[in-house]
Amino acid sequence: MTDSSNSYDLVILGGGTAGYAAAFRAATLGLSVALIERDKVGGTCLHRGCVPTKALLHAAEVADTTREAGQFGIRAEFQGIDIEQVLAYKDDVISKNYKGLQGLIKVRGIDYISGEGTLVSQDTVQVSNDEGGVTVTGKNIVLATGSEPKTIGLDITGRVLTSTEALNLKDTPKSAVVLGGGVIGVEFASVWASFGADVTIVEGLPHLVANEDEAISKNLERAFKKRKIKFKLNSMFKSVTQDDSGVHVTLEDGSTIDAEYLLVAVGRGPVTAGFGYEEQGLTLDRGFVIVNERQHTGVGSIYAIGDITPGLQLAHRSFAHGIFVAEEIAGLNPAPLVESGVPRVTYCEPEIFSVGLTEKQAREQYGDDAVETVDYNLAGNGKSVILKTGGIIKAVREKDGPVLGLHGIGGRMSEQAGEAQLIVNWEALPEEVAQLIHAHPTQNEAIGETFLALTGKPLHAHN
Repeated sequence: MTDSSNSYDLVILGGGTAGYAAAFRAATLGLSVALIERDKVGGTCLHRGCVPTKALLHAAEVADTTREAGQFGIRAEFQGIDIEQVLAYKDDVISKNYKGLQGLIKVRGIDYISGEGTLVSQDTVQVSNDEGGVTVTGKNIVLATGSEPKTIGLDITGRVLTSTEALNLKDTPKSAVVLGGGVIGVEFASVWASFGADVTIVEGLPHLVANEDEAISKNLERAFKKRKIKFKLNSMFKSVTQDDSGVHVTLEDGSTIDAEYLLVAVGRGPVTAGFGYEEQGLTLDRGFVIVNERQHTGVGSIYAIGDITPGLQLAHRSFAHGIFVAEEIAGLNPAPLVESGVPRVTYCEPEIFSVGLTEKQAREQYGDDAVETVDYNLAGNGKSVILKTGGIIKAVREKDGPVLGLHGIGGRMSEQAGEAQLIVNWEALPEEVAQLIHAHPTQNEAIGETFLALTGKPLHAHN
């Protein structure tokens, strides 16, 4: 702990993925760092988001694999979900990662200050805590206070949940309504369906995961129908009541859905109120801190990173922001983040990855005659057949030009986001990717097959 006269090269408000990434990188560059966090280092991602959700999704995969073991000649019997053990497994994953982060903070000489921080001037943060508080000053201030679930004015109590409450639910729902068919909604719908729940997703837009390429959305919808996950598209939520028997959800068209729980999964909003941002002259729009391409707020030496800035709310984007801003402050002049090149992954079953432009976006930007696409069906991929998964890889290219977007859906497809990112961000030509050798039999091989097809020389696919 530092005393009230201490000054640092960086004072970082928020110890989530963006904040601790900035702290770690700055410390390795020899800068003095104070990292302020009111809860636990790791933030939403580690404690209430990415990591625990994916632990539940893995448990769900194990449940499905056990049910389906007979297809592979394995004698196994699914006897149900021990939710206490599932939650213990999830908590153990969190604990190990949390301890690792605490160790890295100590090893790198970062001053970790626990408490509620408020920006009281352009270079000063006042921290309130059980010890009475401390004032710290920084040559540079980095704001990284993260995001929280949107509640659209609903009272989150009892059987009406956000993802935060759903992650610690002490029973396995027999039925649930999921409000929102985006990433969070379809991931929880996938988990609960695998745990045996009767799930209905309510989505106001025409498709599930509506930000994805339409071919991906349609594939997910078909897969969810096979899994008996119900969904109502183009349907607007009106109200919810709850009693001892469950929740009673009413839609704008007058229809109702009864279930044990309602999960409100309509996105996340920035956590920026009450920290003194506007009082110090920062520009906010719908709660987001507005920054330039260098993550600078336009005020003093104050930067903002992660979910409090407009754009994709993804942990790996936040990591990149944290590394970038540390290097920017250190004078390394790093290249700014290109938002369209950030890989996006949805971890439901089947999984989705996407990088770059969808077909619709590409045609809007380049014109219909300037865009070519190809869909490669995973039925032609040996490893996908072994895994008994289906789906597609879809490539979008500028005619006679580089790859503009790469998208995929299928079991375990999240692991393909890495090569997809390289292809799109390095503006590779399809002919160049088609020359690469992909190991056989792997699902990664499906990317190679996609580009063989796109360049007119399909192997395990119809032309």
